[in-house]
Amino acid sequence: MGFSVKVALIGIGTVGCGVIRVLEENRKTIESKLGFPLKLKWVCDIDLERERPVSLEPYQKTTDYREIINDEEVDIVIELVGGINPAKSIILDAIKAKKHVVTANKALLAEEGLEILESAKRCGVDIGFEASVAGGIPIVKAIREGLCANDIVKIYGIINGTANYILTKMEKEELTFEEALSMAQEEGYAEADPTLDIEGIDAAHKTAILATLASGEYLSLKDVFVEGIKGLSKEDIGFARDFGYKVKLLSIIKKSGEDLELRVHPTLIPENHSLAKVEGAFNAVSVVGNAVGHTMFYGMGAGMLPTASAVVADVMDIARDISKGISQRVPVINSKVKRGLNIIPIDELTCKYYIRFSAVDRPGVLSKISGVLGKHSISIESVIQKGRREKGFVPVVMMTHEAKEKDVQKALKEIDTLDVVGARTVLIRVEENEHF
Repeated sequence: MGFSVKVALIGIGTVGCGVIRVLEENRKTIESKLGFPLKLKWVCDIDLERERPVSLEPYQKTTDYREIINDEEVDIVIELVGGINPAKSIILDAIKAKKHVVTANKALLAEEGLEILESAKRCGVDIGFEASVAGGIPIVKAIREGLCANDIVKIYGIINGTANYILTKMEKEELTFEEALSMAQEEGYAEADPTLDIEGIDAAHKTAILATLASGEYLSLKDVFVEGIKGLSKEDIGFARDFGYKVKLLSIIKKSGEDLELRVHPTLIPENHSLAKVEGAFNAVSVVGNAVGHTMFYGMGAGMLPTASAVVADVMDIARDISKGISQRVPVINSKVKRGLNIIPIDELTCKYYIRFSAVDRPGVLSKISGVLGKHSISIESVIQKGRREKGFVPVVMMTHEAKEKDVQKALKEIDTLDVVGARTVLIRVEENEHF
């Protein structure tokens, strides 16, 4: 028999079924590009009997992943179980058995990834995780290899399709957040429990992974400031439009020397910016390198086949290295060089702000609010005041000049105690410089 690489798949959900489809339907294409066969030997899931859009009959089946770990013929293990446990045990056991691993598990990588990456290095095997960020968009490979000659100074991403779908519906159809979320669930873009998406946690996991790739040092979820989209109203979307902006849940990575900003939050961006045109469940990532300048990556950030495309691409990359007898060709982190990056706390952020107050409709209120802002060194660039609201309160919307976050938060805390303010003030950060 000629040379081949044997693969096992653990977790046969939506993406797992997509992987089987890609391996089957593109078998000849894959083999022609590799120069040898890629063979799926095992499939593993806790429920092998439920109906699936693919047949499992051609493969050896098991509900116990340890059968795969103990099979010396298996070269690459694909983990698509998701979550922290048992996925972590599966991956670490595979690594100890000297098997390469491909995963789409962003939560595990962002929370427990250092142990996994260091274990893989010790055991001389590779970890592929292209599918963990932005689905079928090859952003991981682009940063690790295509842009490796650059000092990556900025990354901006729309990397959660659910949140982007909701915000698009709120903008285009003037829906409330609750209405747009319900529609996203009906269309299959949001889970029954959408917490990870709408609270920004999913995007924060991916932000940590991108920051790790860009910096060469392991950065985790705890390093990322996170704020979700749940508090946004269709009024905020409308006012942003009046100012010439759109609202996006943005992943932001900025490096200046050894200082690093890592944050995920709703952000106003100019309506003519390329990221503002990314709608629905699509993803986009803007990467700025000190040599290459601005680059842009766009495509489907989730779904059965786009994500499966990324998984199989990783399998093929590792298979090529296996055929040459090499591993760890492109390290994820550089353990020999510790640059001592300084994560900038959100309090130290300086940017422009969109602020919406619910104010009593009577003379002198605006000057009272402006006085508190001025006391905290916050100057106003422009103001929109709409007509009367119920119970005598009206929205007063301001765009500030650049200010420090801690000053803005102190001012809003003081303003919210005023008797002329009827509800908690809404704040959205603004990014608007060229390529941000």
